[in-house]
Amino acid sequence: MKREDWPDLAAFAMVAEERSFTRAAARLGVSTSAVSHAIRALEARHAVRLLSRTTRSVATTDAGDQLLGTLKPALDGVAAALDALGSTDGKPRGTVRLTVHTLAMQVIMPRLPAFARAHPDVVVDIAVDNHRADLVAQRLDAGVRFGELIDKDMVSVRIGPDERGAVVASPAYFAQHPPPKTPRDIAEHRCIGARLFADGPLYRWELEKRGRSARVSTNPVFVSNHAPSLIEAALAGIGLAYAMESTIQHHLRSGALVRVLEDWCPPFPGCFLYYPSRRQLSPAARALVDALRFKPAAPTRAGARR
Repeated sequence: MKREDWPDLAAFAMVAEERSFTRAAARLGVSTSAVSHAIRALEARHAVRLLSRTTRSVATTDAGDQLLGTLKPALDGVAAALDALGSTDGKPRGTVRLTVHTLAMQVIMPRLPAFARAHPDVVVDIAVDNHRADLVAQRLDAGVRFGELIDKDMVSVRIGPDERGAVVASPAYFAQHPPPKTPRDIAEHRCIGARLFADGPLYRWELEKRGRSARVSTNPVFVSNHAPSLIEAALAGIGLAYAMESTIQHHLRSGALVRVLEDWCPPFPGCFLYYPSRRQLSPAARALVDALRFKPAAPTRAGARR
């Protein structure tokens, strides 16, 4: 590899990530013309077109995609190695960037204060997003999702206990509508619908009982992609809602919400943190993974004697 390839490759990776010469130049701290010159020089030296440019957009070509797939993990590895060199006193430092599902925040947030006290030189940068992000393309260290299958090229670390869904409504609602006894009965009820994404389809309630599964489509009278709003609507007596048990436990204990079809809501794996298997984690990211790792409660003495 030619020595001049190194800065030009870094410029190419930044333009590919930002899909903009202007934004890439701003992040690199150089002029737009300098970035454009670097890309042209890289393409000329290797006689290949890496970026497709129009007046409104920038995208990688097939050759650019191929190069980027190898280049980004290498750059991430170099960044992690430099972070490690910077930790000469043995203390992790730097920024850890995560993409986290909305509902998974309740698992992460209680652990962050202790982590911040133990690692004052580490910045945890969280983007709350229900979409499945491309960790490599977006230069994210890791992602956190609720009970989802993790791709084979990812390392997964469990950070939360098992979860359960819950079909609930307020006592006022059930005073006027008989509680459903089977998933089929839900079709007769007023329901509160959820979207995982603002522009996504309605979420179908996933129920299961002794090997029998039911994915229930509802005709909702209220819809939102904001989980707290769905719970507020249920508390107000608008209709049936499907929520994560952990988010409504205090409402169930107080009687503000009443649960139905509980035998149709078995446990499922909770939150997992995941990151690319080919990526070397920085010391800061490794410290955060260790802090978030799920540690089951030790059995009580009475439980151990059984």
